[in-house]
Amino acid sequence: MKINGLKFCVVGGGIGGLAAALAMRQRGAQVTVLEQAPALTEVGAGLQISANGMSVLRALGVAGDPPEAAQLSHGTILRDYRKGRVISRIPAPAAGPTFYYHRADLLELLRRASEDAGVDIRLGARVQTVRKHPSEVEIVLDDEERLRVECAIAADGGRSTLRPILNGPEAPAFTYQIAWRATVPWEDRVEKSQASLTMGPGRHVVTYPLRDQRLMNVVAIEERSDWQQEGWRVKGDPNDLRARFADFGGPVRDILTKVEETHLWALFLRPVAERWQNGRLALLGDAAHPTLPFMAQGACLALEDAWVLARSFDSQSGVRQALVAYESARQRRAQHVVAAASANARNFHLRGPMRLAAQAVLAAIGPRLTQKYDWIYNYDPTV
Repeated sequence: MKINGLKFCVVGGGIGGLAAALAMRQRGAQVTVLEQAPALTEVGAGLQISANGMSVLRALGVAGDPPEAAQLSHGTILRDYRKGRVISRIPAPAAGPTFYYHRADLLELLRRASEDAGVDIRLGARVQTVRKHPSEVEIVLDDEERLRVECAIAADGGRSTLRPILNGPEAPAFTYQIAWRATVPWEDRVEKSQASLTMGPGRHVVTYPLRDQRLMNVVAIEERSDWQQEGWRVKGDPNDLRARFADFGGPVRDILTKVEETHLWALFLRPVAERWQNGRLALLGDAAHPTLPFMAQGACLALEDAWVLARSFDSQSGVRQALVAYESARQRRAQHVVAAASANARNFHLRGPMRLAAQAVLAAIGPRLTQKYDWIYNYDPTV
């Protein structure tokens, strides 16, 4: 099917939504992005884009060589929480380099490329509902404005308001884990930037540098049941963060002392959607497959979705057939990656003898650990 001239509406102006809009616009589609926020901004936080996600950014023309605004990763150091003792060093995946981005920087690159390509990005546009018709879909906004397009894409995040149209009401499951996020100014630059994963009983902290090592990104996870607010823009107390990780030593202790502003949110998990599309409306990114952050694949999966969705229109005879092909190509992979992330949630927080036994195994196989996940990193949706 020729996508050229078809009208699309993408609901959600995040990384997945903008990547999908750009991919479809580059094929000649007319694309409108509806973002309910008044500006395309992100709470200060980093993300990791491994080779599978970088392949999409390169194909879209967003990432050059070297990629703009990105920090090259040279692997990960695994540490014990007490004194920061090094357990093992994990090299970068053999599939290709991983890069660290400040989320706002990557969003800006995608916004700029999308607008340059002719994508219409509308801010402050809150969608009320989407109605399917035989040959089009109608998007109804809160101000009663109506848009009619051939296809709508729900890229409105893990708490998607459009996902229930396809899957009905679903109660999310609280994982009893809380995530704290922060970035702090950093001056201690090193020749080879690496992530650090410091593991303790029921808790772990991930840190890695951003913006030419001028910032340090912090993600601290703790098992906890007394706080269940899901929104990740909720401000937290830096002193409370430090108190909850007070027994963590080594480099991470110094990093936590520098935190002046932090946000936290309770981690809920919804299953990978049973239905991704109905012939006119399709889910993308976290709306289809919310995942825990323990494989650093949330943004990468959304980028994969974006490319595969646009590509599905290249070889199919209609919108319905293209969306069926997209769902078929993406559903099982998303399930497997989400399951891998959930398994890591348990592995990072082991207690007692199991923790010590796991550390011994990691010390022995750490240099080969990334091979376990070659199936994730080696996947290139653009081929």
